[in-house]
Amino acid sequence: MEKLTLEEAKRINATAVHEEHLLLHAANVSAAMGAMAEHFGEDRERWEAVGWLHDFDYEAYPEEHLAHTEEELRAFGVPEEDIRAILSHGWGICSDVEPLSPMEKSLFTVDELTGIVQAAARMRPAGITDLEVKSFMKKWKDKKFAAKCDRELIAKGCAMLGMEVADIAAIVIEGMRVHADELGLAGQG
Repeated sequence: MEKLTLEEAKRINATAVHEEHLLLHAANVSAAMGAMAEHFGEDRERWEAVGWLHDFDYEAYPEEHLAHTEEELRAFGVPEEDIRAILSHGWGICSDVEPLSPMEKSLFTVDELTGIVQAAARMRPAGITDLEVKSFMKKWKDKKFAAKCDRELIAKGCAMLGMEVADIAAIVIEGMRVHADELGLAGQG
C-alpha cells in the first residue's frame, strides 16, 4: 500500500473494532487529526486515516494495547511511517515509541483531548456547533469534568508541539465541528 486512505483505514479497523464507543472515538480522533494536518499543511486524509486506526487492537487487547498492532497492520500493508505514528500515541503508557513528527505528536495529544471536547459539546443544547474555546477551557480547568481524560498527557503533547492547550483545542473543535452529525455532536437543534 503506497498511502493509507481513510476508506482503507475504516476497512482495516472494521476487522477488529466493533464496539460503538470505540468506533465513535476513532471518528473523533480522525476528525481532530484531519484538522491538525491542515494546521501543519500536511495530507489531511492520511492523518485522518491514522487517527481512525490508532486503537486497532484495543477492543481485543485492552490490557496489552499496542502490543498486537504492529504485525497485524504490517500484514494489511499499512505503511511503516503510519504504524510508527500509531505506536507512538501510547508513549510512556504502553509503548516506548516516542512521538517525533508533527503527526505523531498530534495523535499523542488529540487522543485524550477529543474526549474532553466531546464531553463539553454534549453538555450544550447546540452541541459542538457553538462550542467556543473559552467554554472548553473552563471545562479543561475543572479536573472533575471528564476526569478520565489525562490532562497531564495532553499538556505534555501540547509542549511537544510547542503550542498552547487553547490553540490545539480550537483546531480540534473546528475539526470535530465539521463532522458534528456523524459524531452525534450536532445538539438538539
